[in-house]
Amino acid sequence: MAEGDSPTIARLRVRIAIREAREAAGLTQAQVAEAMEWSHSKVIRIENGDNTISINDLRSLLPFLGVQDKEVIGSLLADARVARMRVRRRAVWWDEPRFRENLTEPLRRFVEYEAEASEIRYFTVFYIPGLLQNPDYSHALTGSLQDQLSPEKIAAVVEARKARHDALADRLGSMRIFLLADESVFRRPIGGSQVFANQLRRLVDLSDAGPLAVRMLPFAFDMAIPNNGSFDLMTVGAGRDQREIMYRENGVHDEVVESRDETARHRNRFEQLWQAALDENDTIEFIKGRIANLEINPSG
Repeated sequence: MAEGDSPTIARLRVRIAIREAREAAGLTQAQVAEAMEWSHSKVIRIENGDNTISINDLRSLLPFLGVQDKEVIGSLLADARVARMRVRRRAVWWDEPRFRENLTEPLRRFVEYEAEASEIRYFTVFYIPGLLQNPDYSHALTGSLQDQLSPEKIAAVVEARKARHDALADRLGSMRIFLLADESVFRRPIGGSQVFANQLRRLVDLSDAGPLAVRMLPFAFDMAIPNNGSFDLMTVGAGRDQREIMYRENGVHDEVVESRDETARHRNRFEQLWQAALDENDTIEFIKGRIANLEINPSG
């Protein structure tokens, strides 16, 4: 266990260790549930991070999964104790009923990781990512989905984005954000010219303040870009326990991906595109030009 780790990171290490040990032992989740006399859903929820495993359950589970090293077991038990601190502490905002009812489980888990991340990398081909959205842009974006989402869900999504945005302001000196966006993201005037211009100004301000580096893939870009949509990569933990977590959604489904192989593939692709994209200075100049154009020509 790394000194000073949060319950979120400690819980991540425990469940990853459980899943990797189970897979190394050639066992299915159903087989583990049967052997431990648990429900199948309990194993799924522990491995997904929805439930925090108890110390006694973990102490019984590890030998069954073939984990015999006393140092490893001791470290994981210590992690489990830290992980359970979240159960006893004051609830965080994303655990409040209105968010549990209206935000997906992967999104709430993503927000929890986001609060711990030291670096976040966004690849987006449609919209400015939620963490970087100001309230008016967020309202306009979610308001366009009124035929798909209930008013309660829209209100929860907008409020969640504001809470994330406010949290970012408190962490400007402790994290870095890398935004890699298709040119269309900076041309699509969500909410109208004034709302969109203010949103673009927010990106410029964050860039000037230091935490945000932004690069654009122009329409003239002659390198193939991923056709599987946008994704977010977060760096959490420290030292040898540092790892990346990915969040992605396609409109009807969202997920948190913790697989090292899959997150590494997306990180490599991100870096390839980042190096080939328009650099930060030229991208900011393009954004400033869009702001000026929107002020002169409100129709866009």
